[in-house]
Amino acid sequence: MDKNQILKRFNDRCQNTLMETLDIEYVDVGEDFLTAKMPVTSKVHQPYGQLHGGASAALAETVGSAASHFFIDGKNQLVNGIELTINHVRSKREGVVYATARNIHMGKSTHLWEVRIVDEKDNLISICKMTNIILDKNR
Repeated sequence: MDKNQILKRFNDRCQNTLMETLDIEYVDVGEDFLTAKMPVTSKVHQPYGQLHGGASAALAETVGSAASHFFIDGKNQLVNGIELTINHVRSKREGVVYATARNIHMGKSTHLWEVRIVDEKDNLISICKMTNIILDKNR
């Protein structure tokens, strides 16, 4: 499957989900990463007009969870996030943010990801560490 087919498949799965509500879209994939983008509009602002940390966390968990799907048997296994730690280092009022997940550890039952959220100028907005558990569907 080529890159565009993979991205289309992932984006199609976002219909009628939080990802659609937040306008999250997968935009790039490679051997060791997955990237999604989210527009920064009033839809994802906190009351002071800045990007809400919860929206950033949702973006990070979205891309971190999806990235684990490349490394499991999708017919027999599923991915659940079990821990998310995120630090917000810069505010953002408008534009677009991009979250890229890169693997730190790939075990049989857990995956550990680093997710960096940057803006259009590659300024770091948030940094996240996410742990996923891999479960058997027949459990």
